[in-house]
Amino acid sequence: MIRHKLANILLDDATQFLQQPTLLHRSTSAVTRAEGDSWLLGPHGTHDFTTFFNALSVSRWREYTIARNFHLHLEVRGGAFTLSLTHANGFSWETEPVEGSEREVPASDEWHAIELDLPNDPDDTIEAFAVSIEGDEGVLVRNSYYYAEVDEDRVRNVELALCTTTFRKESYIKRNVDLVKRYVLGSKEPVAAHFTQHVVDNGRTLDVEALQTDRVRIHPNDNVGGSGGYARGMIEALRQEPRATHVLLMDDDVLVSPESIIRTYALLQIVDDEHADRFVEGAMMDLFEPDVRWEDIGYVTYYGDCVPLKPSAHMGQVHSVATNEMDQARPSLPGHGDQAQQYGGWWYCVIPVSAIEENGLPLPLFVRYDDIEYALRCKARFMTMNGICLWHPSFVRRYSAAVERYQVTRNALVAQYTTGVAPMADFVDHMLHLVQLELKKFNYTNAELVLDGFEDFLKGPAFLEQPGNAERAFMAANRRAEKLVPFAELRRQCEEQGIDLSAIYEVDGMKRADAIERRSFPQRLEDYLSFNGQRVDLGYVQKGTAAIIDVAGWLYPADLIRRKDTIVAVDLENQRGVIRHLDRDRFKAVWGRWQEDLKRLKANEAQLREAYSAAAPRMTSREFWESYLGI
Repeated sequence: MIRHKLANILLDDATQFLQQPTLLHRSTSAVTRAEGDSWLLGPHGTHDFTTFFNALSVSRWREYTIARNFHLHLEVRGGAFTLSLTHANGFSWETEPVEGSEREVPASDEWHAIELDLPNDPDDTIEAFAVSIEGDEGVLVRNSYYYAEVDEDRVRNVELALCTTTFRKESYIKRNVDLVKRYVLGSKEPVAAHFTQHVVDNGRTLDVEALQTDRVRIHPNDNVGGSGGYARGMIEALRQEPRATHVLLMDDDVLVSPESIIRTYALLQIVDDEHADRFVEGAMMDLFEPDVRWEDIGYVTYYGDCVPLKPSAHMGQVHSVATNEMDQARPSLPGHGDQAQQYGGWWYCVIPVSAIEENGLPLPLFVRYDDIEYALRCKARFMTMNGICLWHPSFVRRYSAAVERYQVTRNALVAQYTTGVAPMADFVDHMLHLVQLELKKFNYTNAELVLDGFEDFLKGPAFLEQPGNAERAFMAANRRAEKLVPFAELRRQCEEQGIDLSAIYEVDGMKRADAIERRSFPQRLEDYLSFNGQRVDLGYVQKGTAAIIDVAGWLYPADLIRRKDTIVAVDLENQRGVIRHLDRDRFKAVWGRWQEDLKRLKANEAQLREAYSAAAPRMTSREFWESYLGI
């Protein structure tokens, strides 16, 4: 039996932890960096490590791996303190001490190690420890971690390749490359000798000579989007020596803790046979609210929406830390079958090379839906764990119509017709919903983007197989998307048109609040039949009235916009907005175009399914991608 480290006790002064220290510890006195790699736990206080990063997820380690016993190694020096073990499960709202676990540790001027067996109670979801200091002298801590004793013969040989695709985001890439060099490759952790980073530079703007080393490789690439960049990364991981066993796909515009990579490697080394083929999905934490876990696994609903499996939660709370490790998918329940259509976003997703060899490479979709299609094609199942995550600008703060209306519409249909994924989802009905939603909000421009995506899908697979088409189509969608103007210009336009903007800040809560239906049934019927006054008026529209709403495309503040002839859509975070006016001629043109496109689909559906299905093996092959990428 050998000692296998599972997770370091993490103390860190990175930005996200300075903003939200409860991700690491809950303390009643200061925790500060000391000499070398040590940290000082301040006197006259308690320091509870039952947290998102520093509690051991014993339920997950038991479920996924060969580990069956868990231990704590602490190295300390300084004042006397009381050490106690803690635990929590789904019924816990605060830290609970393990009965009889208290241990008095005397003061010492010398570094010394403390070894404790964790209770490993089958009812526990997470287990951790707490330090209580009553005296005037604090306690120094260093080189502390959780470990398990495992059979050496069952430890797997793992070669982990990190692939990041970037397009002109040099500052993010340089920072993350530096983190990898210093704290992963430069560490004493086992992963250091079995890790390679591939940076695929779609913008060809990185200084290769300055960044590249034997274990950090920069690959200048044409602008082929995330799909092409990750395909290139997968190919390079297959080419490298030693050949990768797992590929970690990661976004470029993120903050990541090296400890997440270290833990991922430790997990892969001792995963059991039942879980060896699973993907590992890291959680997306909110870059602007660092304790908020936004999403880890998602699924495609019956209605074609892509939604998180778990509701967002604050990981500074003990209850959330515990329940985050409890499975919440119930596809066997009536009405929940679509939860089987699970995917993991490529902000942090580990894919076994065996899955790539069996299922091929991504579809050439440029951006969006490539990760969803790939997971569904692979019939992927996932491992998730507290502390394996990164910080990413949440999607609610960076809405892009070119992505959400053009790319998602086209790519969801391409994915379903090509590889047959998400068979329970009705993407045509979802497309109808998007068109209706935009029209109801007088956003005729973005409704047309939906139809642009639909019509490019109707061109068949040859459109996407031709290098350059996907990039040109996305750039064109960006040019055609509704244009927002800076607030100064928006105010000027509103003053000219007599629109009152005094309630603009009330928009702030629209994205967070659950939608409440405030309309009566007759009002809803009136809105539906008149299409918010666009199909027929009959006195519905109150001329000269305006509503102020959030620009995010998925929102439908029906009670605010009904009977209005003007809508002001604003993006508070980026201080931009646009004025929309009811336009019955544009409504009729868009609605007529939708009906004609739907007729084309029905007339050609069988041929399209056959063409896309026949193209699937070709478009996902290594030969196709090497030709497409020119490598």
